[in-house]
Amino acid sequence: MRARRDVGARTIWILAGEASGDVLGARLMRELRRRDPALTFVGVGGARMEAAGLRSEFPMRDLAVMGLVEVLPRLRFLSRRLDQAVAHIRAIRPDLIVTIDSPGFALRLLRRVASLSIPRVHYVAPQVWAWRERRVLKFPGLWERMLCLLPFEPGFFARHGVEGRFVGHPVVQSGADQGDGAAFRARHGIAPDAPVLILMPGSRRSEAPRLLPVFGETLGILRTLCPDIVPVVPVAPVIADTIRKGVADWPIQPVIVTDLQEKHDAFAAAGAALTKSGTSTLELALAGVPMAVTYRVNAVTAAIARRLIRVPYVAMVNLLAGHRLVPELLQERCRADLLAHTIMRLLTDGHSAAMQKAGFQQVIATLHGPQGDPTAAAAQEILDLLPRRDPSPAGTGRG
Repeated sequence: MRARRDVGARTIWILAGEASGDVLGARLMRELRRRDPALTFVGVGGARMEAAGLRSEFPMRDLAVMGLVEVLPRLRFLSRRLDQAVAHIRAIRPDLIVTIDSPGFALRLLRRVASLSIPRVHYVAPQVWAWRERRVLKFPGLWERMLCLLPFEPGFFARHGVEGRFVGHPVVQSGADQGDGAAFRARHGIAPDAPVLILMPGSRRSEAPRLLPVFGETLGILRTLCPDIVPVVPVAPVIADTIRKGVADWPIQPVIVTDLQEKHDAFAAAGAALTKSGTSTLELALAGVPMAVTYRVNAVTAAIARRLIRVPYVAMVNLLAGHRLVPELLQERCRADLLAHTIMRLLTDGHSAAMQKAGFQQVIATLHGPQGDPTAAAAQEILDLLPRRDPSPAGTGRG
């Protein structure tokens, strides 16, 4: 176990459990350190948070699992990781704890450390408004502050007696709309008029393998309809090898990109995208890439989810738009023939693409927080809770 930090230094214990949280965490860490260069960060995160200065206690990929059934074989392992995280917090007694999304792990952690009287912030409100709404009854006492990314969330939580503060969605400052499509085509030898298709199968090892085979079959159909189509697969570095193995037998070998700027350049070159649900839909919307959303999970997970889900759409862009702005092809509709037909319509029907792009602008406008910069707003909320440490020897302990 690592020793306690130097006297007078302030330490934030921060957790992210998947790639999207790693991006949020890295951006948040940079903003916090910009405001207070003496801050130190420990906890659990991925490559981006480590590059921003995090000392990760164990690999973030250990927590990246999704699905009601898929998580069952890993429960014992996840329990050990939870014990390890709690033990680390108890040993170093950080000044503040920040958990980012990953509610299955994060909320258990927050409950386990409640007795330590360390201020806790949960960043990215749990999506209980989508399913299993009664879970909100267990939230009081889990944190001192919850930061919401979506504009309708504070109202929802207020109806249940839980405070949430809308800070805005960091996707608006992700740079997804700042790519250079011409440069991307030049780097990869793609003709100026060749249609580029973005394929986003997910950032978790438990979800990507379910979509890669059907994406490959879809490309087989698209190759006959559009012989010069160029598929591009942006992936988190941590699962790049998994993706490379999964696409080895595809009829068209995709361009695989792991660099964030390269992903944004690919977006700028793209005519359409086929993506899993999640934050990726907001990134594509910001970049103005017409899309279809698809997803496939274990059949048992799907059956349970259908009984519990209380929202009309799965895609975040559709929820924020209030109507089916982009097609959703889920579970039994996640079929190569349907996916190929939908993508061809987006590539060839200018009206369909234009309608999506117009809707995207309205959706993105709702994601700007009341203070403008979402990450700066989140950082300020955290600093407001961060105790000042007494630099004298007498101030080294926590009561």
